[in-house]
Amino acid sequence: MALPKFIACDFGAESGRLILGTIEQNKISLEEIHRFPNRQVKVFGHIYWDLLYLFDELKKGLSQAVSRGHKRLSGIGVDTWGVDFGLIGRDKQILGNPYAYRDSRTDGMMEVAFQQMSKDEIYQVTGIQFMQLNTLYQLLSMVKNQHPLLDIAQKLLFMPDLFNFLMTGEVVSEYTIASTSQMLDAVRRDWSDEIFEKLGLPRKIMANIIPPGTVIGKLLPEIVEDTGLEEVDIIAPAGHDTANAVAAVPGWGENWAYLSSGTWSLLGIEVDKPIITNDSLRNNFTNEGGVNNKIRFLRNNMGMWLLERCRFIWRKEGTELSYSELIDLAKDAAAFKCIIDPDDPSFLNPPNMLEAIANFCQRTGQSIPTSRGEFVRCILESLALKYRYIVDKINSMRQPPIQRLHIVGGGSKNELLNQFSANALGIPVVAGPVEATAIGNILMQAIAKNVLNNIEEGRELVSRSFPMKHYEPQNRDAWEEA
Repeated sequence: MALPKFIACDFGAESGRLILGTIEQNKISLEEIHRFPNRQVKVFGHIYWDLLYLFDELKKGLSQAVSRGHKRLSGIGVDTWGVDFGLIGRDKQILGNPYAYRDSRTDGMMEVAFQQMSKDEIYQVTGIQFMQLNTLYQLLSMVKNQHPLLDIAQKLLFMPDLFNFLMTGEVVSEYTIASTSQMLDAVRRDWSDEIFEKLGLPRKIMANIIPPGTVIGKLLPEIVEDTGLEEVDIIAPAGHDTANAVAAVPGWGENWAYLSSGTWSLLGIEVDKPIITNDSLRNNFTNEGGVNNKIRFLRNNMGMWLLERCRFIWRKEGTELSYSELIDLAKDAAAFKCIIDPDDPSFLNPPNMLEAIANFCQRTGQSIPTSRGEFVRCILESLALKYRYIVDKINSMRQPPIQRLHIVGGGSKNELLNQFSANALGIPVVAGPVEATAIGNILMQAIAKNVLNNIEEGRELVSRSFPMKHYEPQNRDAWEEA
């Protein structure tokens, strides 16, 4: 009998990859099949994703899987970042490239929305954190500017839904990705008619919602022929990358929190029902859909984007530095020279991140970093202190307090940030697995095909299959003072 093999197609804001997961002997093993850059394309002042390029890279990856001997698969699943979407018209026509969430078209749109429906009303329905990049404000921008594509659009599909559509021809929206839009009723877990009516948004273009772990359909014959694969099921894991990452957290017991650490830092807990209170609104917490009928109660905060954009500037200046080299420089830099708020609007997409950090320090009366090591240490210490701030807020809204933090994703390889996080929080930190998003994607596919019984069994599988590193708090007095 053939071993269960699943391909996770994981698209991030910086890169994409296809990873093969094989389940055997009570363990899961991973094989990277294909990796490729993702890029934002600027045209006439607007920023887009190159959808067809990404889809072509997906097909290249499937072909490479065949060339490596993986012609027979148990499933293929796609996950991506949240909020962004594309439109499709009649006869399965794709209407243009999707806008990227950092595009400026949403500037001022939150204020426009609040004139038609108050901030409190929107939050009471959706339970979603207010960010101008949310789908709600992207779509409102198109309505207010009378974007011509809305006149001919038949359906709106989020990024993973678009790839599923291109592979199967089926038009559906997966629940976890839909929940990032701020257009979903958090309790009913369906589109909010009130949101669409009060804000004048086109409800008819929204697709039916399916739960994570749904078999959508078969890979189209033309793609089977192009890639050399045998007929295979296309499965919706959690369409949102963070929901998959949380699914793979090897948490045990209760009172643990997760941090999905990458371009963004997503820190929160799993709960059975949305937490929609005045405190959660005031502290800008979000209730996004999770797997296993859970809600991911979390804060979406800036992450390694800050450091990546600094590296970009240094690269333009002629200096290419690896992450490990930058971490070494940070270790030698003075502690707590300056502290920034990683979520200050000035850091969303500045032309020069180094200047943005320097300007923040200047206007807040702090010393300005002068060396690369000081910039990196400022970023890492500030991220760890922001994590402390968020955990304190969670603890104030629910009891008992969080006793352990699990860090997953690419950022879990940053040992200095992991240690800083344990220091700032004053609780143990467990780092790993690195490939949590792909692993969670594979787990959800395996559950859909009855290879695994449930997510608890999947998490046990993860804990047996991948190494974890533990960090205990250090230098508590200095961090408490900071």
